[in-house]
Amino acid sequence: MVSASGAARPPALPSVRGDLLARLGRVAEAREEFLRAAALTHNERERRLLRDRAHACG
Repeated sequence: MVSASGAARPPALPSVRGDLLARLGRVAEAREEFLRAAALTHNERERRLLRDRAHACG
């Protein structure tokens, strides 16, 4: 995925954001961030982990 500036977006940012949102109890937003991170990664194991975290949010 490419950002508006044309640079590739790393999956770590939405993953960390999802973690912080989950800790704050904002699970719907956390779920979206985990799914966004999963879509950005090329690593299948990481993608599976992020999807599992998204599903754990409800």
